Amino acid sequence: MRYYCCGTLLILDQNETGLAIFRSFDWNDGLFDVTWSENNEHVLVTCGGDGSLQLWDTAKATGPLQVYKEHAQEVYSVDWSQTRGEQLVVSGSWDQTVKVWDPTVGKSLCTFRGHESVIYSTIWSPHMPGCFASASGDQTLRIWDMKATGVRIVIPAHQAEVLSCDWCKYNENLLVTGAVDCSLRGWDLRNVRQPVFELLGHTYAIRRVKFSPFHASVLASCSYDFTVRKSSCIPEDCSLQHSQSKPSISLMVFFHLLKYSKLYDSGTFQSLTLFLKQWSIIQSLLVV
Repeated sequence: MRYYCCGTLLILDQNETGLAIFRSFDWNDGLFDVTWSENNEHVLVTCGGDGSLQLWDTAKATGPLQVYKEHAQEVYSVDWSQTRGEQLVVSGSWDQTVKVWDPTVGKSLCTFRGHESVIYSTIWSPHMPGCFASASGDQTLRIWDMKATGVRIVIPAHQAEVLSCDWCKYNENLLVTGAVDCSLRGWDLRNVRQPVFELLGHTYAIRRVKFSPFHASVLASCSYDFTVRKSSCIPEDCSLQHSQSKPSISLMVFFHLLKYSKLYDSGTFQSLTLFLKQWSIIQSLLVV
């Protein structure tokens, strides 16, 4: 039996029998986030506790291909632009800066400053080229534009650290945030004076929130309360369902892009299936 600790990147392959480890890479510090290239199925970028980003090719057994080291502290978030013409990566760090990178260039293209605490989450808009959002320990959600010299919008999103944010794939003005105050809040960029919805139910800080790529009103969240929860974020009818408690903390939750019924929990690598607002655990990670 093999055990994996901080500093390991796992490439998982889903087949008829479940999830299997296709390849693993080791790094000399903890790895906090990962994002796939939008134009090369084998290429991805990770970020780590040593302030660096690493470029990997999963078709090669060794790596990384390149290391980008500019942040002064841990890099906690990394995201590859979904606009195929851009090929840009955005990173957020505990040094309170956001950097934008072209993976073909050995240095960052630009640095954005303004947050007053550590940055936990950065994500590109799937609609507007050059536009991205960031969430921070300074309790704000911020919207940035590469064409602008500074931040476009500052939203006092919570009265606690904001750990995660995501953009709705079906509405260019709608984002969601998750925070230490255990709440999820939706924000319409056309009017940010108050949230368009708020979801309660988690009992500890929310680590990650993701909109469904298939349904505009569906999102999933994972928390330090050991649960993964499915939410309906329609402002008129907000509701929240949850899975059973797990013996490990879920640090990430992500939807299967090919099978709309699949949702994965990184705490246990269990596959969760959605059945009319209910959850069913159907399989576990193969341990080798």
